[in-house]
Amino acid sequence: MSSTKSSKELVRATGLNRVYGNHHAVINVDLVLRKGEVLGLLGPNGAGKSTTMQMLTGNISPTSGEIKINGIDLLDNPQQAKASIGYLPEQPPVYRDMTALEYLSYCAALRDIPKQIRRQAIQTALQRCSLEEVANKLIGNLSKGFQQRVGIAQAILHKPEVVILDEPTVGLDPIQINEIRDLIRELGNDHSVILSTHILPEVQAVCDRVQIINQGETVFSDTFEKLAQRQIAPVLIAGFETDVAQKVVIGTLQKLAGIASIKKLESVQSSQRFEIKFSNKLNAPAVANLANEHGWQLNELTPKSETLEQIFMNLIHGEKNIGSQQQVAAVSNKEEASNV
Repeated sequence: MSSTKSSKELVRATGLNRVYGNHHAVINVDLVLRKGEVLGLLGPNGAGKSTTMQMLTGNISPTSGEIKINGIDLLDNPQQAKASIGYLPEQPPVYRDMTALEYLSYCAALRDIPKQIRRQAIQTALQRCSLEEVANKLIGNLSKGFQQRVGIAQAILHKPEVVILDEPTVGLDPIQINEIRDLIRELGNDHSVILSTHILPEVQAVCDRVQIINQGETVFSDTFEKLAQRQIAPVLIAGFETDVAQKVVIGTLQKLAGIASIKKLESVQSSQRFEIKFSNKLNAPAVANLANEHGWQLNELTPKSETLEQIFMNLIHGEKNIGSQQQVAAVSNKEEASNV
């Protein structure tokens, strides 16, 4: 991960919306990328990640919203803003009948890299992406992993401050995935990177911060430490060595303040085990005191922590952004007003 983060904002997107007919692909998304940062844009397939990436790179225009790249408005000055961006779409934009060297030479000309430094720029990109050994091979004869490397090489060829990678490891085998992850980590030392993926371990492996998108909306945006603290409700596992009926235990526990639900778990030997979910914060002492009052021998009292995968699934399937319907309506109203 990057070690030279600063407060300078290289990308700021505000209130991004993208509408296709009646379908709202992206709804009121805000995004910030700071210098030296690797940001993971995470979400299930169809969440709106690629649409967001395409708007950030100027390939499609937002229905509404503002995008600034290094302080330059992308909509007002697209050519100047795009000069600071390197982009790898989900499908690498490579020509299979060219060699890697020919392709990068072609891309360097498109990028207007001065001829006197063009050769060095190409060699640097080949070296950083470990492509020297295949530079003179046809791209169509390269493995999927090497084709991805060629795609990344064209994205960093002009030394952009911002590198945007859309699903860079899709379709790769485990060895190739690790190699691309290592490359992305290394890129984070010299570039600010936005990485789009639907794979949580991918983001954990290389990113400083994560922004989770679901159904076009941001449902979380912060560090992994904050994500780990994000639980839908605090849960306690309690085990009692007792012959008291299950209904009596549950009925008694339910009288405690702040209990949201109680579920009987599979017993272990002579112990009855229960999952106690609290509506606000964990209250283990109250459970212990209650067990003592009723003569129930307590042999387990353990807070249950959710894995990042479980928290991610809770965010995707269990929570919705407050006011999303109002946001959709607001976008629709803007469209109607613009058509009047």
